[in-house]
Amino acid sequence: MAWAGPRARSEGKHCRSTGCPRMDPRRDGFCPSTTFKSHGYCMSQAMRFAVGEINNSSGLLPSTTFKSHGYCMSQAMRFAVGEINNSSGLLPNVTLGYDIHDTCSEPANLHATLRALVEKGGQQVQVLPTFRRYQPQAVAVIGPDSTRLALTTAAILGVFLVPEISYEATLETLSLKRFYPSFLRTIPSDRQQVKAIFLLLQQFGWTWVALLGSDNTYGRDGLDALYKLLAASDVCVAYQGIIPPNKDASSPELHNLVRILRDVRVNVTVVFSTRQIARPFFEVVVQKNVTGMVWVGSEDWSLAQTIWEVPGIQSIGSVLGMAVQEIEFSMLERFKSWKAAEDSAMAEYTGRMEGGEDTEGCTQLGCTNCHSLTTAPDMYDAQASFNVYSAVYAVAHGLHDLLGCASGACSKGTVYPWQGHSLTTAPDMYDAQASFNVYSAVYAVAHGLHDLLGCTSGVCSKGTVYPWQLLQKIKQVNFTLSKSHISFDANGDIRKGYNIIMWNWSGPSWAFNVVGAFSVNPDRLSIDQDKILWHTEDGQAPTSLCSQACQPGEKRLQRSRHRCCFSCVACPAGTFLNRSDEWAPAGSEACFNRTVEFLSWSDPISWALLTPTILLLLLMAGLAILFALNASTPVVKSAGGKMCFLMLGSLACACSSLFCHFGEPTRHTCLLRLPLLAISFTVFLSCVATRSFQIICIFKLNARWPALYEAWQRRKGPVLFIATSTAAQAVLCLAAEAASPSVPRRNYGAWPERVVLECGPSTAGSRTAASAYTVLLSAGCFALSYAGKDLPASYNEAKSLTCSLLLQLACSAAILCTQGVLRGRAAAAVRVLGALCPLGALLGGYFLPKAFVILLRPHLNTPEHFQMAIQRYTRRLADA
Repeated sequence: MAWAGPRARSEGKHCRSTGCPRMDPRRDGFCPSTTFKSHGYCMSQAMRFAVGEINNSSGLLPSTTFKSHGYCMSQAMRFAVGEINNSSGLLPNVTLGYDIHDTCSEPANLHATLRALVEKGGQQVQVLPTFRRYQPQAVAVIGPDSTRLALTTAAILGVFLVPEISYEATLETLSLKRFYPSFLRTIPSDRQQVKAIFLLLQQFGWTWVALLGSDNTYGRDGLDALYKLLAASDVCVAYQGIIPPNKDASSPELHNLVRILRDVRVNVTVVFSTRQIARPFFEVVVQKNVTGMVWVGSEDWSLAQTIWEVPGIQSIGSVLGMAVQEIEFSMLERFKSWKAAEDSAMAEYTGRMEGGEDTEGCTQLGCTNCHSLTTAPDMYDAQASFNVYSAVYAVAHGLHDLLGCASGACSKGTVYPWQGHSLTTAPDMYDAQASFNVYSAVYAVAHGLHDLLGCTSGVCSKGTVYPWQLLQKIKQVNFTLSKSHISFDANGDIRKGYNIIMWNWSGPSWAFNVVGAFSVNPDRLSIDQDKILWHTEDGQAPTSLCSQACQPGEKRLQRSRHRCCFSCVACPAGTFLNRSDEWAPAGSEACFNRTVEFLSWSDPISWALLTPTILLLLLMAGLAILFALNASTPVVKSAGGKMCFLMLGSLACACSSLFCHFGEPTRHTCLLRLPLLAISFTVFLSCVATRSFQIICIFKLNARWPALYEAWQRRKGPVLFIATSTAAQAVLCLAAEAASPSVPRRNYGAWPERVVLECGPSTAGSRTAASAYTVLLSAGCFALSYAGKDLPASYNEAKSLTCSLLLQLACSAAILCTQGVLRGRAAAAVRVLGALCPLGALLGGYFLPKAFVILLRPHLNTPEHFQMAIQRYTRRLADA
């Protein structure tokens, strides 16, 4: 597929090709020094002329035509550039130019990308520490169309922050700005398409579906994204398969795929595939006589002529599909008129060449006031044009023989490359939509330049344009083009939805109806049921269910891993199916509603627990401010210095985890309860253990092993210990969550008259592991603190920490003992209280004595006092 980039040039240069119209001397220019090359343009026109002759011939390849989707896209870009250059309101006194490259393969795509990045006025790509002042040949890139090629181009251009706007690459991965920072697109992302398909399945209540995707990035990624959405909903996926590429209708793999579809007995199949891979699959579907099914198609094939031309495809059932929202046809009419003028100029020029007339002075078609080219290039172009002309006719004669066209009608068999190049037909509607995407991309670049150059005053500035500057402006564009709104979101995706189309075979030929629309921001699907023509006899929407809903008095009996597949069995005698939260005591003649129980925010017990929790958080904040203001004093330094703030922060996070116990349980609160408390508490205890160990090393172990403390500091022992200890607790929490995910559930077994809202399944094992780990750390802290009981008073927290840690151990034991006994509000309240008490005790035992000295005993917070305490300790040791 061709792509192009507007590029800066110096004022006064003239373009010598149709690719860049002759410039008004009053306009500055954004045009490459070598634009759409005259020789290359003549070759493309020679090919167009030859193809046109063959298509108009009744003897060679009858009823067979050639069209070039890529060529149509390049013409759309030329048309857009011409309109902008002739506009007095958009980019006045500035002329756009471009280069067009054929990206028919990965090497060609890479070469074209590097050509765009060549430094302006040079012949090489500069690799610099920063590209803020780097001027490549192109200031923006349009294309390529292929997702596979766009991944390469976007990764390279992203390094240089050169804006790239693709018109057909839909892969969701390209929206990741950390990998592709300069990528934008004028076609919606597959993420939006997947949402539209998901809402469509929900709209019609289809809960038993099959998913098929093409074996490429487009199909696999789209299929995975759709499966994730369906797995979280009430829709069951009966089968998920991949359509193999490069196969024909005789492929055993395709036949096996269709056989599986028939065996799983689904009525709805989603096909997320490219048109090239989908065609042989549908040929097999027709061969196998698969009828009466609903097919939901992705935008790549839903309007593809190569699919609806499959013989007998009208019998497969109803086909719904995604299509990019329809465009304003006034632009297409102008485009067609422009192309007609181009074709007319080409025909006139060809006639003059055949008649031997002098063509000097206008070797490029459709070009008015062309600059005169020398005779040598004309002769060279004429000879090469005839070579192209001959080559096209050689391909046509090969196809004529291969398709058996001597009888007057060509066969419709598949053509393989080893037989002869297959020139497939590109659908007009697909070309029209893609052309408008190209058209929009060029206008987005133009509006970005218009803003960057300050053209709102009527005259554009002539400053240097760097790609990263243009990228920021393109991201901010917001304009209307042919009644279509053009703007990009934060991911570089255009804010555009999809039309929901349906194939219509009621007339003499294929057609389609727009039966609905999917809009974004917010995501909304609307369907006009009156426009839908179903294949069913009664004209109603078909159903796609694994099992029919049970009748009153029946209960479900699961019979497979799919929740949609079940058997219905009658309720035993003397019982009935209770569909409500009701209960009845013994001997009752009526049912009563169960009481829903959880620790609500308005409960008096909740207020009694929330009040000290909030006060504790405020106290932590106050202590943090106090320690920050006195960070250079001996008391703060002896408490750990900067480590104090990590300790206070971890206590604050642990305290914040208590809020997850209040209110009706949700997925997030259940998930955060245990890890947030356990990991935060681990960080605090690790800091206490590290600080105690360091003080013991300095006062007690330094005399025996002087290298120990030095090695501890040199190898960053404190950081390593805290990180390792915390990581171990995080792994325990992760393993516990993986083994038994904590999710909200309704417990009917606690009391007959109540339903308890809690987090389940039972997390006794995970709580035991986390609590055991914190108990182990607490015991270590206790041992280290006790070992320093005879240290100088200013460095001795043995008494206060001992009490705090003993309280923490007691609370942990209480929680473990009551874990299986208490239910409902009582269990939640005990858990909150069991965490609140040790948090308050540790905060009070470690930090409050130091705050007391800072505020009320400032004479003890001096270097002299600490020095005297150390001297007394040294004398005591000497006397002993």
